[in-house]
Amino acid sequence: MSEAAKRILLISNSTLHGSSYLDHAENEIRDFLKDAKSLLFVPYALFDRDEYAAMAAERFQRMGYELLSVHAAADPIRAVNNTDAIFIGGGNTFRLLKTLYETQLLEPIRQRVANGLPYIGSSAGSNVAGPTIKTTNDMPIVQPPSFDALGLVPFQISPHYLDPDPNSTHMGETQEDRIVEFLEENGTPVAGLREGAMARIENGVTTLKGVNGARIFRRNEAPVEMHTGMQLDELLWR
Repeated sequence: MSEAAKRILLISNSTLHGSSYLDHAENEIRDFLKDAKSLLFVPYALFDRDEYAAMAAERFQRMGYELLSVHAAADPIRAVNNTDAIFIGGGNTFRLLKTLYETQLLEPIRQRVANGLPYIGSSAGSNVAGPTIKTTNDMPIVQPPSFDALGLVPFQISPHYLDPDPNSTHMGETQEDRIVEFLEENGTPVAGLREGAMARIENGVTTLKGVNGARIFRRNEAPVEMHTGMQLDELLWR
C-alpha cells in the first residue's frame, strides 16, 4: 500500500493543563476514528497495566468506543489483526518499546497501519511512531534491544515540547539544545509538538492540529514555527 493509505494521529500529551484525560483531544479523536467501533489499547508504557487500561477503557467508553487492552488478550498478535483501530498510550518510552519487542508486536502493527488501520499515539505512543525513540524526553529505565521503533512516519517526534525560557536561571540543556544535538548526529527531521498539539496524517497529508503549535527542526537549518492548520509535509517528508 502507498503512504496515502496511512491514517495516523500523533498527540503530544494525554492530559492538558486545566482538563482531564484526553479531553483536549476528544473531538479530534472522534473525527479521526470515524466509523471504528473497537480499539486495541497498548498500555506497556506504564507499570500498572490493569489500572491504565481501566482508565483508558472508561474514557473511550464515554466517547462511544469499546476498548480492549492488548495486555489482557490471549493472543496479542491476533488482537492487533482483528481490531478497528489501535491506541498506544503515554508513559516511559523505553519501557514501551522494550515490551513491543518482547511481545513481537512491532511488525504486526506496522503491517496493519500500512494497510490503513487508524493509529493513535499519545506522548510515548507518538514517540514510537517515528523511526527511532532517540528524541524522547524519558529516562532509559529499561534497555530495549534497539532504539529502532515502528517507523510509521519518516520523522522524529519530540512531544511535550517546551520553548526555551529567556528568564530561566536553569543552566542545563533545553529541549531545543537536545534536539540540536540529535541533528548533529542524525539527519532525520524532528517535530517538536507543544502540549496540546497533534499531527494528523491522512490521505497523504500531514496537518498540525490542536492548540499551541509546533517547531520543526531540520539539520543545518533554523527551526520553523508552525501553527494549527498548517501542512507539515514539505518540512517532514521530503
